[in-house]
Amino acid sequence: MKFTKIATPEQIDQKWVLIDAEGKTFGRMITEVATILRGKNKACFTPNIDCGDYVVIINASKAKFNGLGKIANKEYFSHSGYFGSTKSVKLTELLEKNPEKLYKLATRGMLPKTKLGAKMLKKLKVYAGAEHPHTAQIAK
Repeated sequence: MKFTKIATPEQIDQKWVLIDAEGKTFGRMITEVATILRGKNKACFTPNIDCGDYVVIINASKAKFNGLGKIANKEYFSHSGYFGSTKSVKLTELLEKNPEKLYKLATRGMLPKTKLGAKMLKKLKVYAGAEHPHTAQIAK
């Protein structure tokens, strides 16, 4: 009989992946990032263990957005729990002011809604420009 191997945290080898967002479609890139953060691209994937890699995204403000009027009409909502406290931010404003938050919001929706998902999201590093401080971790 063949048995499925369950990985332990000691066996996981976490690497750093650099993704340049310039010219890439936003949604397709985010699904790729979520797969890498979750570890589903590895043979040792175990659902209850964080076996994903670290992801560094550069040139975040230069990604492409497809869809008729998506960039003008899409809004992100937040609610504190109090009556009448719904706040909305347009995609264009978020892309100009804080592209890091936009990428984290989009990726968070594709990760598990647990403590493990929050731990995975912390491994995502997003930078609007081409420079980043993680050059020591990323192997050339």
